[in-house]
Amino acid sequence: MPDINEILPFLIPLAIVEIILLIYTLHHILTHKTYKHGSRTLWIIITIAGMQFIGPILYFLLGKEEN
Repeated sequence: MPDINEILPFLIPLAIVEIILLIYTLHHILTHKTYKHGSRTLWIIITIAGMQFIGPILYFLLGKEEN
């Protein structure tokens, strides 16, 4: 089993990217009023529940309306 010190250099940047993506997605959801599918509440729940890349990626693929 790998020591935590061996995988820590990989985990820290990954966690930072996840948090930044979550914050950006929530900001985008809260500042826009129209979505392709679903409502604001639905996308906030999906984004937070699927925090590890899945929720934000689903929003940008399925929910974000084109300008």
